Amino acid sequence: MKLRITLFLMILFSTFSFAQKTVSGKITDEDGVAIPSASVTIEEPGKDAILAYAITNSKGEYKVTFTSAESNVDLKVKAFNQRPLTKQISNSDQTVNFKMEGEATEIKEVQLKTKMITARGDTIAYDLKAFDSKSDRTLADVMKKIPGIEVNTDGTILYQGNAINKFYVNGKDLMEGGYGTINNSLPKDAVQKVEVLENHQPVKILQDKVPSDQAAINIKLKNSVTMTGRGEVGVGGSPLLWNVKLTPMFFGQKSQWVVNYKTNNTGEQVENEGNILAFGNRFEGRRINASQNDWLNVENADTPNLPVKRYLMNSVHYVSANYLTNIDKKKEWELKANANYTNNAVERESYAKTDYFATTNEPASTVTQNIFNNFYTDKAKGELIFTKNAKKGFFKNTTSFSQYWNADRGIADRTNTVANSDRHGEQAVESPTTSFQNSLSTIVPWKEKMVNVLSYISYQNDRQTLEVSPASYLQIPGFFTPYTSGLATQNMRLKTFEANHSANIGFSTKGWTFTPEIGFNFKSTNLVSDLSNVLTNLPAIDDPNPVYTPISAYSNDLTYTTATPYASVGVNYKNDSWMIYANFPVNSNNIKADDPARSVSKDVNKVTFEPNIFAQYTFASFWKASVNANINNNFGEVNTAYSGFMMTSPNGINAMDANNPIPQNNNKSAGTRIEYRNPLNNLFFNVNYRFSDAKRNLISSPIRNNAGYTIMQYIEQDNHVLNNGYSAEVGKYFPKFKTNASLSYSNNTSKSDAYQNGFAYTSRNNAQSYGFKFNNTYFSWMSIDYNFNISRTKQVSKSSTPQLNNENSRSGFNHNLGVFLYPIENHTIGFNWDQVNTSAAEQHYNNGFYDLSYQFTWAKKKIDFELKWMNIANKRVFETYNINPQSISYTRIQLRPSQVMFTVKFNFQ
Repeated sequence: MKLRITLFLMILFSTFSFAQKTVSGKITDEDGVAIPSASVTIEEPGKDAILAYAITNSKGEYKVTFTSAESNVDLKVKAFNQRPLTKQISNSDQTVNFKMEGEATEIKEVQLKTKMITARGDTIAYDLKAFDSKSDRTLADVMKKIPGIEVNTDGTILYQGNAINKFYVNGKDLMEGGYGTINNSLPKDAVQKVEVLENHQPVKILQDKVPSDQAAINIKLKNSVTMTGRGEVGVGGSPLLWNVKLTPMFFGQKSQWVVNYKTNNTGEQVENEGNILAFGNRFEGRRINASQNDWLNVENADTPNLPVKRYLMNSVHYVSANYLTNIDKKKEWELKANANYTNNAVERESYAKTDYFATTNEPASTVTQNIFNNFYTDKAKGELIFTKNAKKGFFKNTTSFSQYWNADRGIADRTNTVANSDRHGEQAVESPTTSFQNSLSTIVPWKEKMVNVLSYISYQNDRQTLEVSPASYLQIPGFFTPYTSGLATQNMRLKTFEANHSANIGFSTKGWTFTPEIGFNFKSTNLVSDLSNVLTNLPAIDDPNPVYTPISAYSNDLTYTTATPYASVGVNYKNDSWMIYANFPVNSNNIKADDPARSVSKDVNKVTFEPNIFAQYTFASFWKASVNANINNNFGEVNTAYSGFMMTSPNGINAMDANNPIPQNNNKSAGTRIEYRNPLNNLFFNVNYRFSDAKRNLISSPIRNNAGYTIMQYIEQDNHVLNNGYSAEVGKYFPKFKTNASLSYSNNTSKSDAYQNGFAYTSRNNAQSYGFKFNNTYFSWMSIDYNFNISRTKQVSKSSTPQLNNENSRSGFNHNLGVFLYPIENHTIGFNWDQVNTSAAEQHYNNGFYDLSYQFTWAKKKIDFELKWMNIANKRVFETYNINPQSISYTRIQLRPSQVMFTVKFNFQ
């Protein structure tokens, strides 16, 4: 561990081993008139590599900073209609002025040839045409190929490995972070270029005062007023398949809107397009992806490590609408209204065989289980946002409402060799949820200062009911005796109210901004739960008013409150090279848990200091180095404080000991990062290291009984979870070969204390991953996209109990190959190959999937006709093998069969 840190720091500090130098000056023509937009580059003599560059401003002034080990460097100046200049200068700080001689720039052809990647200040612009292929249709298709940009499977856009904080179209934030719909449905032909806004501060009044290390994406369209969009209509067979996507869009100077309807049963998760992927800035207020508190669950069939389209048996309808308009003449005030609705039904099926190792208390056993699920999602969300984002003030109020009517079903067949049992159980969960949030933030200039007030209020009501029939399926010793049948019902209601209010005042001087703040955070959660058993003899099964017999050990009526007044000081600094922001809060944490019926009364009153700091240094035009560190404390939630048992799943019982204190977790973390992005030679890379130490006062101690069920308990004992990891990624675009390639590597190690069946052991896990991405459009008749990933994991468990000592490893390989051939104009043949291989011990599983497609394009109407054959090999199951500290398991999961689809694809105008 120490060696790794030392090596990393050596690499980091070697970057600064040569002093940084700055050359500045002014460039004029023969008459002394300033020359704007001239390029100034620094190069080492005899080497065709640019160390740093700058562009002159309107006054002809330039300033370029570089680092070199050479005693002299070449300074080159180029400008339109001027003779280029080259001058060798010493490697030192100096001022060098130039007077350029006029020289007509001969234009051999009347042809405008734009650069693929250009940079000006903190903005890097990518010409989309330089990266697309004939098979690409949408913005997302091309974005995946741009160097320095990555698009995750959930739609999240990463720049240099970090998530973006904003997604604009023509400078407007219509989607408020839920940009998946536009990214997946905006035709590439409507886009002029993609801009990356580095170090983007979205709140205009805070620009040059409160820095940001995150980047934003701005999609610049070809026309200032654009009516566009994308549509698909597809049908198929085995069984009947459908896939409909209709997404018209309008982008104007005053208003923008997107309407979206998508439905399919082909395994595509279109409902995830409503997720918030970019959360902006804390000064904008608080936004969340509202979700249910899923405490109660049926037993779930496993899912494979495959693309979702290979196994998802769905029937989804998703509709959404997003609207933005300016409501004042100055175009400072915006009104945004967003709404979406999802109706989704999913089927899932799996078989699992688990061999449990023998322990001192328990003999070895084998549990097999078949699970069949139906999951039903029915939810609606609406949002209304008022925003003023101007240099002289900021205001934002976001009101959102969500309603869920979800339901899950499960049928499970379980056998156990020790219990010599063969059981069948039917399970059902009903889970309606109501959720409301309102977030307000305003920043008002006051003389030379800024006053910021933030307010956030949230209320959520979760009702959940889990039913298991017959009750004997549970096989939980000590409960349901003497009754062996009937219906077991777990009821749970959770009411959560949260209010966060704060005010701060910011003042700036000489690049520094100080922001003292006071605030009060309050959260109250009420948990009511009970488990009851409908008897088979009192009354009849079909009685419309059955008698429920409550089991007192499973009753909870807990109120959990957290009140935290705090005071903090924010410190921010920014100049041409440095960017620093830090916060130094002191929190007075007051936590109380009360359940009078169970004689539970716990509290914690503790003052904590939780600083966080980030510093970034930019040097030699293309380099950035940063460090960050933070300390935070949390004291658990209501799910760590209740003491009555709760059947959260038919195969698991959870509870906290009434005598255990409230959890107290102290987390410390630190990290460092170096990144390089050079748009002049299309090279991007980053190196990262992070370490964290989580100290906890409680440790989980699960107990497994003979039937294979687990009861979760906790022991009061200080313990640590240590994590350290490092990663690197390098990507380069080769314009001569029209090829983009990248390599990545990550290594993460975690070490933690654990218990199993009352015995302590230490678990150490190491995971390594190697990745490679490649795409090529060099040939006019073919394009290739290829990704592969190799992973290795190793787990070591050590204990004074010999049965718990073991060491196991697992390796995996997966790749995706997409090849598109263009034998004749407007005809495309596509081939896709997904391969997922896993190995553990002596078990090896290879899972390959192949798709074939033919597409004809009606060029005049811009309509595509596609015939696609998916899963040609008709692979129906996915197999995998896992080794854990206490068990070995084999899993077989149902997949989608071979299917054929015919689809018509088109653009809206």
